[in-house]
Amino acid sequence: MNNERNVWPVGLAFLIACLLFAAFVAKLEWSVPVPAIDADRATVRAKALAEIRAAETQALNHPGWIDENRGLVRLPIDVAMQITEREWQNPAAARSNLVSRVEKATAPAPPAPAKPNPFE
Repeated sequence: MNNERNVWPVGLAFLIACLLFAAFVAKLEWSVPVPAIDADRATVRAKALAEIRAAETQALNHPGWIDENRGLVRLPIDVAMQITEREWQNPAAARSNLVSRVEKATAPAPPAPAKPNPFE
């Protein structure tokens, strides 16, 4: 009998705490305005997307240098396929050419010159 008297006040306190918490959350939700995505922001994003797609199209359809010092060139896919087809008519020569180009492209940078000894 004594336990039943202690349960109701605890339950009522829990219910009041939940209602207060819900009221605080609702007040915070209504008092802090969330800025809407306006037309200006959408226009800026659409313009940025168009610029990115134009750059991608340019890179896919026109040749350009990747690293001019090492002789790395970006080619359109159809041109690269034509060159590959033409060069691989002789597989042994094409393989040796490919190996030498890979070695050239992945060659490490030359070591920095050694500092002179200040005591010499």
